[in-house]
Amino acid sequence: MYAIVNIAGQQTKVEANKFVYAHKLAGNVGDTVQLGNALLTDDNGTLTIGAPELNIAVTGTIVAHVKGDKVLVFKKKRRKGYQKMNGHRQSFTKVMINSIG
Repeated sequence: MYAIVNIAGQQTKVEANKFVYAHKLAGNVGDTVQLGNALLTDDNGTLTIGAPELNIAVTGTIVAHVKGDKVLVFKKKRRKGYQKMNGHRQSFTKVMINSIG
């Protein structure tokens, strides 16, 4: 069984007993979080679509707060001597999905 859930503004596919990386969530390591109601569920080929959501809650446990890979942003204008380089690392939360429904 899997579900599509809206986590911090992004729709994410989640399955029970699997990890999900979401944009940084409030809470400490070990806290239980409610990820909201499911938008869509699939139970062995039986698809249920919400309008706009279903009354199926998804819960998880925060495992860690991590940072993603560094993304480099390089700007340049030719023949002008202008170059600028910035870096960015996005913060993520690793969540273990406990139950769907």
